[in-house]
Amino acid sequence: MAEEVILLDSWVSPFGMRARIALAEKGIKHEHREEDLGNKSDLLLKMNSIHKTIPVLIHNGKPVCESNNIVQYLDEVWHDKSPLLPSDPYLKGQARFWADFVDRKNNLQVFDAGRKVWVTKGEEQKSLMEEFIGHLKTLEAELGDEPYFGGEKMGYVDVTMVPIYSWFHAYEVSGNFSFESHCPKLVAWAKRCMQHDSVSKALPDPEKVYEYVLQLRKRLGIE
Repeated sequence: MAEEVILLDSWVSPFGMRARIALAEKGIKHEHREEDLGNKSDLLLKMNSIHKTIPVLIHNGKPVCESNNIVQYLDEVWHDKSPLLPSDPYLKGQARFWADFVDRKNNLQVFDAGRKVWVTKGEEQKSLMEEFIGHLKTLEAELGDEPYFGGEKMGYVDVTMVPIYSWFHAYEVSGNFSFESHCPKLVAWAKRCMQHDSVSKALPDPEKVYEYVLQLRKRLGIE
């Protein structure tokens, strides 16, 4: 029986991008359904009745929720195609630790720290930007001189982290600063990841993301 794989997603969601990258890396045929987050579908509300958020992977009628959970699920079910997590238990634990760091550093998501940059301005924004850069520098130190967080090959932590790169331009314009001047190795790593079709096709145009952020800032009365 053919596998039925559906991804409920939103183009601008960095969490949805993770699922898209993993699906592409493994060459999994699937149906992509774009959700209107202002008017969520009955399917989304049914398949993720607890959080009612995207992304949701539906595999043969069964839902898998939360982005990192989805990536791990795909890696386990399609384990023979482009493995993302190491087979060694220690290295696997380390990869999960750093993916968790991205999402929950001191109970503050790295992504959420970045979001606070573009919803503020002035001194508050400057302070939040410094905090955001601090998280990124910690990740840059963990990357070291390796080409990827997964070593020689792109892996689980890379898939978890690289979607934020599509938001860098919006952060830079909103905060009037340069990521490359603060985290050159991290920017070089992101550009390396973008050489993979799975990443470049999953991440939206940074200008489109910036326009999205600009509209949100106007709605919030910041611009």
